[in-house]
Amino acid sequence: MYADGDGGRRYTRRAVLAAVSGVSMVLAGCSTAGRPTDEDETTRAVAQSESSVSAPFTDVYQDIIDSVVVVFGYNEQGRVGQGSGFLAFDDIVVTNQHVIADTDDLVVGFSDGTTTTGELVGSDIYSDLAAIELAETPEGRRSLEFVSREPPVGTEVLVVGAPFGLGASASTGIVSGVDRPLPSPTGFSVPDTVQTDAAVNPGNSGGPLTTKDGQVVGVINSGGGENIAFGISAALVKRVIPMLLENGEYEHSFVGVGLNELTPPLVRANEFGRSTGVYITTVVPDGPADGTLQGSDGEDEALGVQAPTGGDLVVGVDGQAIQSRGELSTHLALRTSPGDLLSLSLIRYGERREVSM
Repeated sequence: MYADGDGGRRYTRRAVLAAVSGVSMVLAGCSTAGRPTDEDETTRAVAQSESSVSAPFTDVYQDIIDSVVVVFGYNEQGRVGQGSGFLAFDDIVVTNQHVIADTDDLVVGFSDGTTTTGELVGSDIYSDLAAIELAETPEGRRSLEFVSREPPVGTEVLVVGAPFGLGASASTGIVSGVDRPLPSPTGFSVPDTVQTDAAVNPGNSGGPLTTKDGQVVGVINSGGGENIAFGISAALVKRVIPMLLENGEYEHSFVGVGLNELTPPLVRANEFGRSTGVYITTVVPDGPADGTLQGSDGEDEALGVQAPTGGDLVVGVDGQAIQSRGELSTHLALRTSPGDLLSLSLIRYGERREVSM
């Protein structure tokens, strides 16, 4: 950091280098027809410096903001919901299911103050997604595109929405995690969510999480303190929303088991000899897994705590190794449909087995 002699203001080394770079570009572009004054050069250098520092996210914000909306939900008691959303899939507004829950009437507002009514086409509580058809889409708006593949951890991202009802707001961060199974009020986890450290607050729900190219990485679902927030992955959105548009609902694959991540006590109590895989704690009676998979039937003390024992350890599915609960949830959500035959590799009482269900 550097400090000048005027009031102790501080500048980062990056800002100083950007300013120097801006001056160089101005000087290199001078023509022989006329010579700018020192004041002109200074003004242009400062403008170039500001542009080079802010451009990466300023440009994408300006490019997508007209496609980002505020969603207001009303019923007989008045306004009951407010969140964000964005245009996708030929001018359909994508948002969260919890934004439109318990609403009868929907009003959608754009960044220029234009408002229109919306009709709920379909929603899915298990992925927390909803699709809204607009009565009228203002001219000049475009549908945002989704990423073709999940960006790696460390990718810079932008959140645009209406936190606390403050429309046209943006925050930045990185993708800080992928394949996260996110707990939800349904008792089931939302699979394959994207984790970010970008600031997310109430009202951001349903808004886009985008790359610096303006492509949607996910639909913001939840956030708060500790610099951690989550978005429903582009891959899951691209599976669910088209089915909502076609049928009004989405049918998820269901195995019928309770799962636990492996912990050191659980590994030691069951003598697994490995720390990767997904532990089966319970099997739903008469569910798809009943008679095929085995849940815990006892417990033992390990490392000073009680741990369940006797359950299957799933280590592979459809020929692919499974490291965690998140990987299993992602596979089921993105690569299977109800009625498919599922092949599992598991360890039961120290022996590896192959089963189908």
